[in-house]
Amino acid sequence: MAALTSLTLAEASKGLADGEFSAVELTQAHIGALEKARELNAFITETPELALEQARASDERRKQGNVVGPMDGIPIANKDLFCTEGVLTTAASHILDGFKPTYESTVSEKLKSAGSVMLGKTNLDEFAMGSATVTSYYGPTKNPWRGKSDKDLVPGGSSGGSAAAVAAGLCLGATGTDTGGSIRQPASFCGIVGMKPTYGRCSRWGVIAFASSLDQPGPFTRTVSDTAMMLQIMAGHDPKDSTSAPFALPDFAAALTGDIRGMKIGIPKEYRIDGMPDAIEKLWQQGIDWVKDAGADIVDVSLPLTKYALPVYYIIAPAEASSNLARYDGVRYGLRVDGDSLDEMYENTRGEGFGEEVRRRVLIGTYALSAGYYDAYYLKAQQVRKLISEEFSKVFETVDALLTPTAPSAAFAIGEKMDDPIAMYLNDVFTVPSSLAGLPGISVPAGLDENGLPLGMQIIGKAFDEESVLRVAGVMERQANFTAKPEFSAGEAS
Repeated sequence: MAALTSLTLAEASKGLADGEFSAVELTQAHIGALEKARELNAFITETPELALEQARASDERRKQGNVVGPMDGIPIANKDLFCTEGVLTTAASHILDGFKPTYESTVSEKLKSAGSVMLGKTNLDEFAMGSATVTSYYGPTKNPWRGKSDKDLVPGGSSGGSAAAVAAGLCLGATGTDTGGSIRQPASFCGIVGMKPTYGRCSRWGVIAFASSLDQPGPFTRTVSDTAMMLQIMAGHDPKDSTSAPFALPDFAAALTGDIRGMKIGIPKEYRIDGMPDAIEKLWQQGIDWVKDAGADIVDVSLPLTKYALPVYYIIAPAEASSNLARYDGVRYGLRVDGDSLDEMYENTRGEGFGEEVRRRVLIGTYALSAGYYDAYYLKAQQVRKLISEEFSKVFETVDALLTPTAPSAAFAIGEKMDDPIAMYLNDVFTVPSSLAGLPGISVPAGLDENGLPLGMQIIGKAFDEESVLRVAGVMERQANFTAKPEFSAGEAS
């Protein structure tokens, strides 16, 4: 039998059902892998005692014939943006030192109720603001891939800890959040599957907010079928979230028919950007050939407003962050740095508690919302966002899904772009447009670049049509047959 840490979620579920191993044995294997992989800094908080307690409860349910679903006994991790009752929740920020919520986020509660086992809370860019998991107060996360370089590489961000943990075999699945690409881009960098559902498909209740009109929880797994299984549990209407869609859930696993004959796949010409590496251009063409060989019709489409997506995003997201982060003042929870007056205490707490990137975005957002600039920046950005969304809707009148690269490069070295915020922001050039429109997207590992580093292909679908996205992704996964493993892999080591 394969090492327990190298199984897919579906394989582990079957192994548990067949009695090949217990949930405790599966959990212990992953706790051991986690302990050997601390150099990756994928986790902020480990919860081995809680995990073993949950695993024992799962084994008891199985013994009594009361299994609650296919994820009962499956070890997973939660991005440290999801509030978890009684477990330290930091958003990777100094300002939330010591914060242990008295409640559970809806998504993590759904996974817990489905019997999953929480190994811990994963690292991220502070308050999800970043594309490399280097702005965390707890230090950067290392990508388990190194390729031909002899450097520590970023895992992408902001959900880099979750992506690295799944890629390295430290858990079988993990939660992430995607605001402008924070699930899809790290999935591409780490050679795994990552999905951003339609905005409103998964509840945001209990998820620490960055940009409320953009944030959306989603899963990281090693296969598309595992993603469908995990999303089935995470998704669903939640009356506690006013933006949660009151729609019945389809059967996501049933969408994986392996048949895309007759589907129309759009190729947006605007995603061919200047300076894009040859490896990504070639892989994109390979992806086009794969879906064409599988019977899909390729349709060239145009999304001319794509060029405005990044500037629009970097007005709207910081503006919403400025509003959302106003609550962190040192009064009610987390860090407090005293001063001679209330105003000085606020200033000291926020100045010391927030990192450089968070302060930068709060300042940008506050400026965009200020009197005299609101109409020129924020209001104008919202108007262009509506036009971008309408442009996608028009294109989806003629195609079933879009196929694009996930990111404009493979993983880069830690520290490489730290001094150039604009270069860092450009990491999201292929993911931000669909985020602004609230559309579902998935990244599937499709190949390696010349340095032996993974590259992902992105499939974007219509709002609330995750089924088409998953169907195309399943075919892409089969055609790509991506079997490469990172240099650091718990599955290989055990």
